[in-house]
Amino acid sequence: MEAEVKKKNEVWEWSKALLIALGLAAVIRIFLFTPIVVDGESMMPTLEHGDRMIVNKIGYNIGQPDRFDIIVFHAPEEKDYIKRIIGLPGDHIAYENDQLYVNGERVDEPYLDEYKEQVAGTLTEDFTLEEKINASTVPEGTLFVMGDNRRASKDSRIIGVVPMEEVVGSTSLVFWPFTEAGIVK
Repeated sequence: MEAEVKKKNEVWEWSKALLIALGLAAVIRIFLFTPIVVDGESMMPTLEHGDRMIVNKIGYNIGQPDRFDIIVFHAPEEKDYIKRIIGLPGDHIAYENDQLYVNGERVDEPYLDEYKEQVAGTLTEDFTLEEKINASTVPEGTLFVMGDNRRASKDSRIIGVVPMEEVVGSTSLVFWPFTEAGIVK
């Protein structure tokens, strides 16, 4: 009889521990961090198709996005996109001769250097913000984003600016495949 009671207590304790663990995992995934799989080639060579990353969902609740952050957002096609922030609210964006200009100042994009060496011709076509979104600056509460694979990226040049409420979070940690694991910039 005593062994039976002890066994029931042990089962109950294990059940409680399992429920608590599942609850914590759900809270972490829903509110703090979530995994995502890179789908497509729009962020190559920085990110490869099939890379698995961790998305920080709380970062922009307590801080502000920075230029060149890699973010995940809900796209118009009802799927999540991974792109890089190029323009922040109030910024004027232009490209000329494969060079980024923010508010008239030349800004280097070191994450593109390797890719520019691999391709013939320009990576990013010339454009101004006015031509792409019909506004002189990035509107308040929105971001102008682009994929690193400028020739094959469906980004703000096509879909327009991204409202902050559509941003899931930022990402910079690849955890799979192990050979590519680490922080990306």
